[in-house]
Amino acid sequence: MMDDILFRVMTRAEVSKAVEWAATEGWNPGLADAECFYEVDPEGFFCAEADGRIVGTMSVVNYDDRFSFYGFFVVDPAYRARGIGMQLYRFAMRHAGTRVVGCDGVVAMVDKYQQRGGLFLHYNNARYEGVGGGSMPEGLLPIGDVKFDELAAYDAAHFPARRERFLQCWIKQKGHYGLAQLDSEGKISGYGLRRVCQNGHKLGPLFARERATAERILDGLVAGIPGEQFYLDIPVPNAAAVALVQNRKMTPVFYTARLYSTRDPVPLPLDEIFGVTSFELG
Repeated sequence: MMDDILFRVMTRAEVSKAVEWAATEGWNPGLADAECFYEVDPEGFFCAEADGRIVGTMSVVNYDDRFSFYGFFVVDPAYRARGIGMQLYRFAMRHAGTRVVGCDGVVAMVDKYQQRGGLFLHYNNARYEGVGGGSMPEGLLPIGDVKFDELAAYDAAHFPARRERFLQCWIKQKGHYGLAQLDSEGKISGYGLRRVCQNGHKLGPLFARERATAERILDGLVAGIPGEQFYLDIPVPNAAAVALVQNRKMTPVFYTARLYSTRDPVPLPLDEIFGVTSFELG
């Protein structure tokens, strides 16, 4: 007989457990993801507890008073098909209040997200795998040499909210390596970041005005990891991003469904998004 289910906010140490569960599900999180994710919204990580232990996890991270993103939605296989997941979902989503909520969900679950979760499908993202190597292009700047205010403003033009706290952690974390390109006027025309994961490396974000800039930054990011696997998550509606990964003979790994809690288009320049920052936090 199962004890009553307790739904509550997770501690910082327990967020690391959520990341471990994500790894078990095959999502391949970064080694420092928990620290940077928790930095955004310490009250945004939730769990279901039964029989004295955590049996479900979920995050609903509030970036500002308008936008939130949910992820890490996992229920222990031994406790599935008991309604725990939906109860946890409803409990956690209250944290978002009236904010627009986004997520990258499992494609096979889209109907459930839409019918029971109050979310609407906008488009698909795709994860592609490649192998590092090559040479570093000239003219790229280490991310630490870019003025942070300018980086944060450029990033905010490619994400539904400003996320300075997240970026401060993301660009300085051990095992993270970022590059940017400036135009002839000294303005940012693109930037990207590589991070160490449980398996290989992930690149994200990768934002650029056009494909040529994205290619240069991508070349720079993978030059330092010869022979090692890397993963790039692209929005499928960006035809230039699709062409980029296909021309490089990168291998598709899986797809996700980008959903939002609004039917209205979320104003993002998808043609400048060549790499999603994270499927867990957008």
